[in-house]
Amino acid sequence: MFSKRTSWKLEENAFTKALRRIRESGKPIFDITASNPMTCGFEYDETAILDALRSSIALRYDPDPRGLPAARDAIAQYYEQKNPGAHFDRERLILTTGTSEAYSFLFRLLCEPGDEVLVAHPSYPLFDFLATIQDVVLRPFHLVYDHGWQIDFSSLQRAIGSRTRAILLVHPNNPTGNFLEADEAEQLYGVCREHSLALVVDEVFLDYEMPLAQERKKRHGSFAFNGRALTFVLSGLSKIAGLPQMKLGWIAASGPEAEVRDAMVRLEVIADTYLSLSTPLQHALPALLGQRDRVQSQIRRRTRENLWELDRQLTQQKAVSRLEIKGGWYAVLRVPAVQPDEELAIRLLEQQGVVVHPGHFYEFQSEGYLVVSLLTPKNEFTEGIRRLLVCIAEG
Repeated sequence: MFSKRTSWKLEENAFTKALRRIRESGKPIFDITASNPMTCGFEYDETAILDALRSSIALRYDPDPRGLPAARDAIAQYYEQKNPGAHFDRERLILTTGTSEAYSFLFRLLCEPGDEVLVAHPSYPLFDFLATIQDVVLRPFHLVYDHGWQIDFSSLQRAIGSRTRAILLVHPNNPTGNFLEADEAEQLYGVCREHSLALVVDEVFLDYEMPLAQERKKRHGSFAFNGRALTFVLSGLSKIAGLPQMKLGWIAASGPEAEVRDAMVRLEVIADTYLSLSTPLQHALPALLGQRDRVQSQIRRRTRENLWELDRQLTQQKAVSRLEIKGGWYAVLRVPAVQPDEELAIRLLEQQGVVVHPGHFYEFQSEGYLVVSLLTPKNEFTEGIRRLLVCIAEG
């Protein structure tokens, strides 16, 4: 009765079962995987946000498949502020109901059923589901760690096949926190041109650079101004404004003019088929984007303080270390690979009440990795890390 594309394994895995048991027991839990800024104690200008949604103009319905011009103007200004002196054309923007819909649009634009998109691993696990329900096959290539994360271009070249249509990257990556460097971007452009591939770049964490990161090479900025290869940048209010409940994202196209023009015409038809994005939210977008500095400053302060606390505790022992972070709000911990990461995560839950994500959730190639969120409220993060280190020290 049901399609093969929805034949997922829907039963709980061992980690989820353990987490449910601990929560039902009523024992204290230290969840250091927080990803929702709305639950992390940040202060929002509630009046300004709600007033933006009360505009009477939202009662009129005059849809534009690409998104209302005023909303697209606000996004264009966002990119121009990040790139002083540059002009961004609002006609290169398509508004969507969040980045998940944006991926759906792009998979439909670029792929026939069974075509392939290359994705960097480690990476965000949601991509597998987004691709499967669009009949697209994800094929991995690898990031390698050597005093910092970088693309394994040999792995990338080996992954390219006759049905490859695009390369998907997150910049900075979730969860590794690495930005692409300028020379990596140049190599990527060359690969895309050689094989006629599009580049899809998820930049939802772009505004969250780590000021403590040591720069050895020049990092690449936003790909929204790339003219070298057909590129689609994804972003949205969820991370930029810390408003995940405001389901508004966008696709920003760049690259050779003729290819961008053709892509935008096709994307407009796809968007017009759904017309899914809320009109009131589009009218509110300029005001909601205008609130971003308030929440971003709090998030940067939190992640910086938690990173400092993490490093302070790590210096007091030798079993656990962290990998370099340049952006985003996650940290990858290197732990002794004496048992599978999932078993370690379950042991942390059962013995210490600490919630972490095992590395295999993000497709790490080997055991010995845990992922924690620097977004977590400070006291909970401090105690959670203390308990994690105690548990690992006890073996």
